[in-house]
Amino acid sequence: MNHANNEPDHDDDINELGDIEDFDGIDEVAYDLVEEELRRAAAILDPVPAQLRQIAVEAFALHDLDARIAELTFDSVVDAIPVRGATDVPRMLTFHAGGVTVDVELTAQGLMGQVLPPQTAGIEVLSGPQAGLPLTTDDMGRFTYGEPPVGPFALRLRTGEGVLVTDWVTA
Repeated sequence: MNHANNEPDHDDDINELGDIEDFDGIDEVAYDLVEEELRRAAAILDPVPAQLRQIAVEAFALHDLDARIAELTFDSVVDAIPVRGATDVPRMLTFHAGGVTVDVELTAQGLMGQVLPPQTAGIEVLSGPQAGLPLTTDDMGRFTYGEPPVGPFALRLRTGEGVLVTDWVTA
């Protein structure tokens, strides 16, 4: 207690805790338990939004750091003039990176595409943490995927020139 003004002396309270070095005696297991308890509390009180989790999964799917990104340069949903009376019109997408173009036709039956200039490429349809079945283009650069992607998807192409990943598009 500070006798000059009859107020408690807070320095005495700190000294009662002991030296800060005493806290170094807490072992790593105790720290790990506290950390795990805090993680559980955060998951309950402030969970990661599902949309953010999906974005993180999509970002991980693009783990090829050296991959070139093929930008979406044409989307028939946005860029084409609608035809009156047309139903079940396929969605046309064009991606471009450097000298490579990927044209894709998206239908209810799946997707078809072509790599230009024509070349052999391994293609994966990305739609989450796992890639779809690997595809290979024919001599004309064409490929077919027999099931329509659900939700956001991208294509990963492996050519002799390297890896190319398209922008993500929502089916």
